[in-house]
Amino acid sequence: MTSQRARDRLAATLKESGIRDPRVIEVIRNTPRHHFIDQALHSRAYENTALPIGHGQTISQPWVVARMTEALLEHFNGGVPQKVLEIGTGSGYQAVVLAALVGQVFTVERIEELLRQARRRFRQLGLDNVRSRHDDGKLGWPDQAPFDAIILTAAGDAIPSQVLDQLSPDGVLVAPVGSPSSQMLLRIRGNGQGDFIQEELGPVSFVPLLGGIG
Repeated sequence: MTSQRARDRLAATLKESGIRDPRVIEVIRNTPRHHFIDQALHSRAYENTALPIGHGQTISQPWVVARMTEALLEHFNGGVPQKVLEIGTGSGYQAVVLAALVGQVFTVERIEELLRQARRRFRQLGLDNVRSRHDDGKLGWPDQAPFDAIILTAAGDAIPSQVLDQLSPDGVLVAPVGSPSSQMLLRIRGNGQGDFIQEELGPVSFVPLLGGIG
């Protein structure tokens, strides 16, 4: 179930589910998702579903990873964002997908054990454009700001103001927002003149965005 055939089926499912960017589909096709979950779940690695990774966290459904990545890239009209901030490293899967498509990824995780495992995966995959930090994600990564793009992989009642402040004036932020029972994926785009336009991209379900470190 970790074969290329299983990956091809997942890529076909993404296309059928409305993912249009061929770059995103190809990266997900080629990313070894089974490396990001426990061996006992390897047979489900290329199903289009979220899976547990411990500590009350999940690896997101591949369609959600694809949609968030696509929504981020659409803002750049074929260009490549050079600095992307991710809040919530988790398994590291979203960061690895982004790393294949952008200049550099800066990813923050509050749970130290999850970050340790993700860093090992980054090394195994030979990635040299991912930097990671053990910290409260609600604080962002201020000494590396501004960022061309920001992505949040956990949902709060609102986007943390300190994170939004780290977005470039003409950048884009993609994040789930809402309560556990009602979340909406939002895209916030800057127009370069201090104004931001907010779009709703559809309902989603993410783990809650928590503060502090563990």
